[in-house]
Amino acid sequence: MIAESKSDYPTPGQAAPKRGVRAQAKLRTRERVLAAARSLFTELGYEGATIRHIAQAAGMSTGAVFASFPDKDALFEEIILSDDAKAIEAMRAATAKAANVEDALLGAFGVSYGYHLQQLPLLQARIGCSWTRSPETEMRMREARAPIRQVVLDALADGIRRGELSAKIDTPLVAQMLQDVATANYRFAIYDGWGAEELKTRMGDQIRLLLSGIKA
Repeated sequence: MIAESKSDYPTPGQAAPKRGVRAQAKLRTRERVLAAARSLFTELGYEGATIRHIAQAAGMSTGAVFASFPDKDALFEEIILSDDAKAIEAMRAATAKAANVEDALLGAFGVSYGYHLQQLPLLQARIGCSWTRSPETEMRMREARAPIRQVVLDALADGIRRGELSAKIDTPLVAQMLQDVATANYRFAIYDGWGAEELKTRMGDQIRLLLSGIKA
């Protein structure tokens, strides 16, 4: 047994010794890397932003970047998951204020459009690399995005409870269809310069068309 020293504990009225200095430094380094990577992924895309570019922008060596993230995939994944967490919170708030299922769904997807269009090049990089990532990364991303699907599922379930939608519908299938349509609409922002309101208008028409076939 290792004996404890009196210096391990503060005396009454004495402040506790500072601990975790190394952990705080690692956290600051990680945050600098993420900030630099977000900027460069947005500016240059996923392929264009190299670890060397990111290290230079963060003012550190490539070794320091690799000390925080094993590779570029992991770094990009961290940024995407952080964005999703913020978007999910806003989507939940939007559905909570809705009076019916149509408003809930449109509110959720409208919030998502508004959030992601603020950083459209990053979204393009995200969509592009989604076709080339490893199966393991794809499964992690699906698991992390499950709360987004849950927002849509909850809105549909509320619609069923209120008697707006048929209780016989396949809610997971409907939720997936809505997400697929919402994602496909981004091409109008990328190639035709549509803004969030234009995307929201189109999504509203698509939601109404889809719900018309599953109403109670």
